Amino acid sequence: MRYDGSKFAGTFPKWMDIHEDGDYTVTFNDAHTYILLNNSGFVIIAKLGECDSIVWSAPETPHRPYCGPYGLYIRSGSCICPVGFEPEALVAGCSRKEPLSCESTVTQTQVTTFHPIDGIHKYPRNAWAFKAMNMAQCESYCLRECTCTAFAYHSTCLLWFSELWKTVVINSTSNGKRMWYIRLATKQQQSNPSSLLLFCLHQKVIVLSLIGALALFVTGFILLWRCRLKLFKETTVDQNGILKLFTFLQIKNFTINFSEKVGEGGFGCVFKGTMPVSCQVAVKRLKGFVQGDKQFRTEVQTIGMIQHTNLVRLLGFCADDSRRLLVYEYMVNGSLSSYLFSRSCGRLSWEVRYRVALGTARGLAYLHEECKDCIVHCDIKPDNILLDDKFCAKIADFGMAKLLGRDFSRALTTMRGTIGYLAPEWISGVPITHKADVYSYGMMLLEIISGRRNSEKIKGGRFTYFPIYAAVRVNEGDDVMCLLDSSLEGNADAEQLKRACRAACWCIQDAEDHRPMMGQIVRMLEGVVDVDVPPIPRSLQNYVGMEDSISADLNISEVLY
Repeated sequence: MRYDGSKFAGTFPKWMDIHEDGDYTVTFNDAHTYILLNNSGFVIIAKLGECDSIVWSAPETPHRPYCGPYGLYIRSGSCICPVGFEPEALVAGCSRKEPLSCESTVTQTQVTTFHPIDGIHKYPRNAWAFKAMNMAQCESYCLRECTCTAFAYHSTCLLWFSELWKTVVINSTSNGKRMWYIRLATKQQQSNPSSLLLFCLHQKVIVLSLIGALALFVTGFILLWRCRLKLFKETTVDQNGILKLFTFLQIKNFTINFSEKVGEGGFGCVFKGTMPVSCQVAVKRLKGFVQGDKQFRTEVQTIGMIQHTNLVRLLGFCADDSRRLLVYEYMVNGSLSSYLFSRSCGRLSWEVRYRVALGTARGLAYLHEECKDCIVHCDIKPDNILLDDKFCAKIADFGMAKLLGRDFSRALTTMRGTIGYLAPEWISGVPITHKADVYSYGMMLLEIISGRRNSEKIKGGRFTYFPIYAAVRVNEGDDVMCLLDSSLEGNADAEQLKRACRAACWCIQDAEDHRPMMGQIVRMLEGVVDVDVPPIPRSLQNYVGMEDSISADLNISEVLY
């Protein structure tokens, strides 16, 4: 029965008339009727003066009385306590005569035994099942845990670790087949002379003091050693264990104090290093980086999960204080620009050039179209295309535009000096999309074809702008073999050369909508789709009637924009 503040509620017989007086007590309409909670856990309403005159009880079925913890319900209708237990004085249930204890004292110890109870009709609730070969093994499981209160073995080992409730036996003397063993405890005195006890305690104090001093020394040594190891051990920061977090001392160690510089750009210097496992790496040390540590870590971890055969893999990073460093896999053959424009490196064959162009297109298509978020590179040029030991093209610095934030476009034009690869929207202030990378790729593809910078000094100190010449040749349907690097002496696949030239001229169209997606460029170079003749870009049409050489004192940016 419960009182909710305004009235009593509960499950009562329909004939019962219940009301409350000023003290919030419940009375009945019959003064001879009383309510009782009996020893079996039943709520009984009975009549005074009438023997066993029960007019109502709850629960209604009399088959399972409430015997309380450790109580055994006999199916004949009563509750008893097992051996080693005694009835509780005020509430239903049984309590141990000798409580179980997980601790033993010096003068007395506790002996644990199991009392068998046969004729089990229903085991207590909340049993834990374990695999055991026999009853002896099951008993040993229970002995190991001092909180184990009982066990039973019946093809499976059952253990109980709390109070035992709702145990049903057939009767008090039945010899049933289902056995159950309840844990009991008895105390035995341990006879030790007091002098011997004091001597042992004295010896124990000395031994423990020595052990404590030794343990303190060892612990201090281990802590110092672990602290040292921590400085030189990388930590993974993603679930797959790919991206690692390095300390500045680690990077300083495997770059030999940044002694071997292999490159430098607007965002920082690049150093060669060797990790402890003899893995060569390239470490980029960023400068002028103002983002917070949390944002830097989040964005680098995002980029670290991007894996593609044509992207330089980010191995890890460092974010110690204001230092920001990125650790990449090392590319043995350096940048594409060194092979196209430097005499110190050998010239690339047409087959390698075409493979590099196709690999770069695939890498950009992955960044633009296959990643969860479209990543715009913003600085595609031969210097950022690296070659591995098999001359497979890998795009470097991908995603750094996202890391450098809103001022990246201004930093790019002023710090990196790559205006020859920038799409017109960079200058006009139109929001940048992935089509800006397509324009840069087209300009770079023309350089791969010709083996020279798009603008360079020729005859008598004059300049020529190669994209104008190439766009006119391609548009008029002329033989494009004249656009090929002269050092190749015409050794190129004519069909591949025509596809590459047309694809490059489609990429450098002024309007973004007229430029193809990088996925389309891949299909063009693979020969899957035909490549139509592209129009001459509008920004170049004004110069078609001019000679293909332009005054040396004319700034190239003025010609373009």
